[in-house]
Amino acid sequence: MLYWPAMLLLLVAGVLLLVALAHGVACRRRLRDRRRMSATWRALLMLVFLALAAVAGAGGMALRGYRVLGAETPVATVIAHREGPQYWNIRLELPGGGTRDVPLNGDDFRLEAVVVKWKLPAELAGIPPLYRLDRLSGRYDDAGQASEARSTIYDLRAPGPDLFNLRRRYPQWLPMVDTVFGSGVYLPLVDGGRYRVSLMATGALVARPDPATARRLRGGAG
Repeated sequence: MLYWPAMLLLLVAGVLLLVALAHGVACRRRLRDRRRMSATWRALLMLVFLALAAVAGAGGMALRGYRVLGAETPVATVIAHREGPQYWNIRLELPGGGTRDVPLNGDDFRLEAVVVKWKLPAELAGIPPLYRLDRLSGRYDDAGQASEARSTIYDLRAPGPDLFNLRRRYPQWLPMVDTVFGSGVYLPLVDGGRYRVSLMATGALVARPDPATARRLRGGAG
């Protein structure tokens, strides 16, 4: 049952509820006709179908919640080409078709986003978290080098109002918002590397290299 679609269980719950109501109406008619045995039987059937409807409805909501929490939304594809030692050309491809090419210094790429997470009722209803990409930057493996080397940081924010600031200044305007927070992810770069970045429904960014990139990362190629 864990693999049944949530909407199917909710639909079953609705049908069972209608059946329970039909038995309730029949029970009332039999009581009015003084057919007490038949009325008792109808009342028992009504309770059974009400219980089944409650179980199916609760199962549908619980299953829907788990699927929402387990879903992933693609947010970007990162493609790397090495131009020199610790120097890369990065192409950022967005799901809507937009692209951006930028030079990047460092050993890793780091992508950050601002995430809007809803309160539990809205989350269980299937409303996904909102996000906007915040910045793309390079990262050095050596902390000492990072403190001295030139850093590359690119602002990815779209122009317009910032929901993070609105939530902080006017929380009463957004009662269904649970929290607004930052999430980031980074992975080592390899020449020709391709990485898929997704947003989980929990609000965490995850990055995965494609199979060819993963093999090169395991081999230590840079």
